[in-house]
Amino acid sequence: MGLGQSSKAPVTHDSDEVNFDHFQILRAIGKGSFGKVCIVQKKDTKKMYAMKYMNKLKCVERNEVRNVLKELQIMQNLEHPFLVNFWYSFQDEEDMFMVVDLLLGGDLRYHLQQNVHFSESTVKFYICELALALGYLRSKRIIHRDIKPDNILLDEHGHVHLTDFNIAAIVKEDLKATSIAGTKPYMAPELFQVFEGSHPGYSFSVDWWSLGITAYELLRGQRPYVMRSSTPSNEILQTFHKVHLSFPAAWSLEMKSLLRKLLSIDAQKRISCLAELQDLDYMSDVNWDAVLSKCLSPGFIPNKRRLNCDPTFELEEMILESKPLHKKKKRLARKTRDQGSDGSPQNGQLQQRLDNVQRDFIVFNREKSKKVAVDSSGISICEKNKAIEDGQNNNVEPATYLSG
Repeated sequence: MGLGQSSKAPVTHDSDEVNFDHFQILRAIGKGSFGKVCIVQKKDTKKMYAMKYMNKLKCVERNEVRNVLKELQIMQNLEHPFLVNFWYSFQDEEDMFMVVDLLLGGDLRYHLQQNVHFSESTVKFYICELALALGYLRSKRIIHRDIKPDNILLDEHGHVHLTDFNIAAIVKEDLKATSIAGTKPYMAPELFQVFEGSHPGYSFSVDWWSLGITAYELLRGQRPYVMRSSTPSNEILQTFHKVHLSFPAAWSLEMKSLLRKLLSIDAQKRISCLAELQDLDYMSDVNWDAVLSKCLSPGFIPNKRRLNCDPTFELEEMILESKPLHKKKKRLARKTRDQGSDGSPQNGQLQQRLDNVQRDFIVFNREKSKKVAVDSSGISICEKNKAIEDGQNNNVEPATYLSG
């Protein structure tokens, strides 16, 4: 079942900005606090992507616009094999759109909920790939701040890709972050110390703590500390000091040692950079160049005959959504015809904030910027075509995505 839309390719020129009409909407695959996600195909290139769309009015009402714009700012400067890379952004009067790599292996939360057992070797492999992503982010002075199974997607071959930079922070040289952000069960102790006023700030090490919690959860099916998003910060701090890490006897001594180093309450003693991880004896057998180039096969490969996500997203979009994406063109045309008299509660102040979103939104086209870079480099036509291909994340035939 797909979200119907004409597949007729639009007439485009190099100078044209990418917009909603350049994509065929295929089906809904997810939703989050900041928007919904669907599978799309770009009509001219036939390449497949994931498109996240966020309603402007809802974002304004929930004071979420700043985070959306910050995510756009961060992602346009990132490109890495183990990130969900950003390709296009555009807007219309209703929504803001972000088009990114399509990864249909499902997120790790989905697979945990499907009772997948991740072997120790598979989790070690994930740690290596994610560590390379964290090393790259550190080089860009970025703290992700929300590493958890929900934000780690698998591609069709089983490689991990970090997504969701909605609450990421950019820190200047030798400075620390001080604002509180994250998902409590995955947040490092120093984040709660900041909240209590007993610490001057935190840095990249918080992401490595989250990586440790995630690795533990993948191996055991539960986190090492019992806490919820509603648990008060002072109780969480007490938990870290009262509860001692416990490991199943079947886990190797090397994995237990690694997790202890990742989950050190003292941030100064915690593994908090790629080089420190690579120096461990446990990692001495890792060919890091082969990991980075995705030459090694992961231990868990997602089922290619299914979508690896909750099928109710599609039903919700088709049946429950008051403004479904596949009816956008007709809806906007009718709104223009009616001169905007749709009863929206857009008073003067709210309209001003919506106008600010329209003004401040970042339009981005990685395909165009790559082409400009290639054109200015003076390389051959064959090499040019290769240079602007999407790469390994968009390499499956469209039919794969349409089956339930």
